[in-house]
Order: sequence, then structure tokens, then C-alpha cells
Amino acid sequence: MTTTPDEKRPTLDLRGLKCPLPVLRTRKVLRAMSAGAPLFVLCTDPMAAIDIPNLIRESGDVLEAQEIADGILRFWLRKGAAG
Repeated sequence: MTTTPDEKRPTLDLRGLKCPLPVLRTRKVLRAMSAGAPLFVLCTDPMAAIDIPNLIRESGDVLEAQEIADGILRFWLRKGAAG
């Protein structure tokens, strides 16, 4: 992970990875984070548009925003209070 200078939030770059790797790696990173911590995720796998929001709903974390531009999916996440 790196930090994007504009947002000061850790970035998980999963471009080029295919399902199920983006959601599995996102889950692993979120589990290790403290409650309230932000995370920015980049993906190119179209299934991530379904899988990551489902992960967030099941985990109790927060999907702050989501967009797709130039074939890249971007997710602004925040670690929830629970687990």
C-alpha cells in the first residue's frame, strides 16, 4: 500500500488482478485496519463492482464512494467499528 498525496489515505492497487483476488485482498487489508481508518482501492476486474460492495455490506465496513473511469474501478472505503 502507498499513500495518495491528495487524499492522505492508504491505496490498495489491485489493477490487473482477476476475481476473486481483488475482494480477498481487500478483505485481508480491512481486517488488519483500525476502526474508522480510510482505504482507497483500485481495480480493473469488472466483478469487483459487485464483489467489493457485497464484502462491505457483509463486513459492516463503509463504502463512501465508488466510480469507474477509464476502465478502472475506484472505491473509497472506511473500516467500520465492528470486527
